[in-house]
Amino acid sequence: QVQLVESGGGLVQTGGSLRLSCAASGIIFSARAMAWYRQAPGKQRELVATITSGGITNYADSVKGRFTISRDNAKNTVYLQMNSVKPEDTAVYYCHAVPGISSGGYWGQGTQVTVSS
Repeated sequence: QVQLVESGGGLVQTGGSLRLSCAASGIIFSARAMAWYRQAPGKQRELVATITSGGITNYADSVKGRFTISRDNAKNTVYLQMNSVKPEDTAVYYCHAVPGISSGGYWGQGTQVTVSS
């Protein structure tokens, strides 16, 4: 069974930092591109960051320079380091295993991040 188990969400003050973790099982993690998405109430789910199996990263303009996605293949875990957070970062954050040629996509359960003003 595929599982993406997230942790690290919670409350943080504007300007503070938070690190989200996503532990994956049931997939060949080292061969998968991974991503973080977020969704605020009444808004579309948006892509925040991606990391390829080789460690190449990409970021939404809104988080570039503040957030860092990384992965530890030995731990089957992907991280999102959130620095200099803003109230507009408040959302449910979702871990995503990106679909491959012969593999489906999977989502974590989501974890709430709330940035106080």
